[in-house]
Formats: sequence, structure tokens, C-alpha cells
Amino acid sequence: MMRRPIAWLAFWTVACVFVFDGPARSAETEGALLYRTYCTACHGIGGDGKGLNVPALAVQPRDHTDTREMATRTDRDLYTAISQGGPAVGKSVLMPPWRGVLSDERISSLVSHLRVLSGTVPGGSSTSAVAMTNTATATASSLRGTEAKPEAATAAPRTPVESPTAVASTPLRVGPVTEQVSDALDVVAPPPPASLKEKYRRGRLREFEIRVEETEVEVAPGFNAKVWAFNGQVPGPLLRVREGDEVKVKFVNLSTMDHTIHWHGMHQQGTWQSDGVPNVTQKPVPPGGSFTYHFIATRTGTLWYHCHVNVAEHISIRGMWGPFVVDPIEPTKIEKEVTKDAILMFSGWNSKFADRYGVGGHPSELRDYFSINGKSFPLTQPLRVKRGDVVRLRIFGAGAEVGFHLHGHDVLVTHKDGLPLPEPYWADVVHVEQGERYDVIVRMDNPGLWVTHDHVDEHVTNAGKDMGGSMLIFEYDEIERPEWYAWKDKQYDPDFYYSESLNKGPGLYENPGFRGAESAGFPRP
Repeated sequence: MMRRPIAWLAFWTVACVFVFDGPARSAETEGALLYRTYCTACHGIGGDGKGLNVPALAVQPRDHTDTREMATRTDRDLYTAISQGGPAVGKSVLMPPWRGVLSDERISSLVSHLRVLSGTVPGGSSTSAVAMTNTATATASSLRGTEAKPEAATAAPRTPVESPTAVASTPLRVGPVTEQVSDALDVVAPPPPASLKEKYRRGRLREFEIRVEETEVEVAPGFNAKVWAFNGQVPGPLLRVREGDEVKVKFVNLSTMDHTIHWHGMHQQGTWQSDGVPNVTQKPVPPGGSFTYHFIATRTGTLWYHCHVNVAEHISIRGMWGPFVVDPIEPTKIEKEVTKDAILMFSGWNSKFADRYGVGGHPSELRDYFSINGKSFPLTQPLRVKRGDVVRLRIFGAGAEVGFHLHGHDVLVTHKDGLPLPEPYWADVVHVEQGERYDVIVRMDNPGLWVTHDHVDEHVTNAGKDMGGSMLIFEYDEIERPEWYAWKDKQYDPDFYYSESLNKGPGLYENPGFRGAESAGFPRP
């Protein structure tokens, strides 16, 4: 999968929050087009920090570069910061590099436009647009070691700019890596065909919004990982609908890299454009952009959603996955017996690359932490049951293979990849490959404290330390916890396995316990 780092959020925090009326569309410069296309959605047309995306940001801007401060910065400062990344002119954020995405000439255009907006040249004196353009061009040329060739420019009349969601009059090529042309930040997939809507006319319209945010989660004691998190949490929120429902999901990219959402298991009948594969069914969603997926939920069972850009990193070690459950119109007999439902998403982590984005996922690399729902034992949670319960476990190989084993019980394997098996079978170890899902039924008839773990042995360690990784404990209510019990004083989260949310019917359900902390900066390779 292609990776295209585009510095968006950090750059806008540093360079784009100041008063902007903008040149008229008919005479819009390339620098103005870059600013309007990417800055205003977050920081507002007027530079007041109240753009359309701001209410949804997990990391709010903490200090801004305004017009007064712009006057004190040199063109070289701005050009170097945009091109090479790093500390953003003494600010509290770090800026990723733009030089892999924008040409030197485009960076020069942005510098020139920032000067137009501030009405200054380095040092604070006012100047004409011609001088500003020539100054920025000369700076770019000197940094590249080439001779500058100033060109004449005329100042455009200053009139309000259109909404940031408007389509640019001239398509903007945003980078040489993907060589795509983007003329809009917000894309909406075609609706399902009318014939399919008629077939499932009893289905209801379900509308959701999912955002991807850059944050940091605690996976195990002493081990944190930077993630791209759906709605700021790992795993992503539970999405639940019914068979035949019409589903619309607006995906908003609030990170600094491209992403998509693939609806794993959904056949996308008549809606192939919503399959979420970059440069096949859609252009990847750029930083600050959105894509609205639209389809009929024709496939039932335990499904999931995940990013389909650079899956070796984004899925395997960045937590870009979440559960998607489609209830069938006609459930099986044993499904009707279930008294408790639980989601277990197994994944792996690589501590070597946990502190920075855009690296990791190579086949030769070894993962040294393993988790269930984003946590390694002892940070996982107990599953509390009582004698007579019929428990359904939805097991996901989200980012790692699994050898699922529950002590004290056999499990009845009833579904594979969401589909009911014609002949369910009993097992005490269930092997789940990456991407697979198995539903198993457990009849709780043997009270005790029973460990459940991954029987891939290295998966039950935290960087080699025993009693960690992919483990949890079934706790029967009838059993008193001994004083020496590992979870004697455990702070209990009854929705850690989405058990409470699964009792509520269709909807989007988040868990605050899965949310990450604000990330103060992200090193780049």
C-alpha cells in the first residue's frame, strides 16, 4: 500500500490561523488555493480557529501563529519548517515534512501567500505582493542552491473566499507520490441502487460519523503506542445495524496521513465505490478530507471495519480497526438462547516503532506485545458471568492470529466470518487467522475463576515477561475472590467487551475507557 505523509493538522496550527479575506476566485494564486483548500476546513475562512472540523478535534490547537507573529518570522524560517518539518517556529507542536508531497515551487507559493496575508516581509515592514512573491521565490531557490528568477505578480482584490467544501475551479495536484488530482475535500459515494432499496424496503436509514485521530494509548503497563484511532479510541466504536438497513457513514480524516475505511465482509452489492480500497474504489481520504460511504447491509453477522491504506502498519500496529455487527432478520435457534454477548479483538504491537508514525509493518519485524481490545493483561478486564448463562464470544483476528483457549469449558463454534455453520462443532482451542472471525457459544456450567488466553505461547507475554498479552479471566459471580487473586481489587468496566452496548440494539457505541491521551508530538522517520 502507498504511504503519502501530508503535513496538515500540525502545519495549520502553526501557519494558518490569522485573518484572511482572500483574493477573488477569478485571480486566485496557487498559494491562496493551497490555503483555501486545506486550511479553512480546520481554522475557518476568517482565521478565527472555528472551522468545520474543529469541534471534532481530539487535540485542540494550543498556540497559534497570528499576523503579528508572522511579521517577525523570516521566509527562510517558514520555508524550512514547511519543507523539512520539525519544531514549528518555537511552538508546542511538531510539524511533519512537506517536501515529499509539495514541490519547492508550491512551498514557495505558500510562503508567498502567508506574506500576502500578513502584509509584511521579514522584519515587519509592509510590502507589495510583487516583492513578497520574489522574496519567497528567492528563499526557495537559495535553499535549493539554484538561482532565483523573480516573476512579476499583481495584487488581487481582497474579497471573501467560498466555503472550504467548495470545489476548486482548477483541479489541484496535491502530490507526486500518488499523482492524484483532488478537486474536493469532501466526497460522497453513489447511493445504493433503487432496486436494492426496494428489496430491503423494511430497512431503516442509519447515519453515523467516524473520525480518525492521532493519539496515544496505553497497551500494557509501561508501554504506550501512537495510534490512528477511530473516534479517538482503540478498538473503534461498535457499529451495529440490522440486515437490510441503509447505512451512511461519513468518515473524516483528522490525522496527517491518508486513510480509508474498508467494510470487511460486506459485499457492497451495487455500491462497489464504498468498498474503501485506495486508488481502486476511491482516492484515499487526505488529511482534512472526508468520504461518505453508502450501502445496504446485505451481509449479516460479525463483521469489522479497518483502514485499507498501508495495512501492514495501519492495521497491524496502529489500531485502525473496530467491530461491525449486522443482526440477521432470522437468527438461528442457538442465537436466541444467548444471555451475554462479547467482542474480543486480538492484535499485536511493535514497541520499536510505537513512538512514531509512518514506519513499521515490515515482514521481518517481530511484534512483542499482544492484546485483546487494545489492552494486554493485566490491563484487560474480566468477563463476569453466572451459572446458567449462555455466552456468545465474537473472536476477531484483527491484527494478529489467535489460538483461543478457555479453561474449564469447551466452546461450540457456530459461525465463521459472520455466517452460521451448517454443522457447528465443539473445540477447546479455536485457531483464528488475521482477518477471520469466529463466533463461539459457551454454556457457563462450571463455576470458578477461569483464564482465557491465546495458545500462541509468545502472545501471553509482555515483551517476553510472563502472564501478559492476550489473556482475560472469566469470573463466576458465585465464586469469592481470594486475597491473593491477581484482579482482587480490579476496577471493573462492564462494557470493555461491548457487552452492555450489544444489549442496546442498532447504533454507534463508544467506550471512554478505550480513548487515547493527547499526543504532544509525533517523531517522523
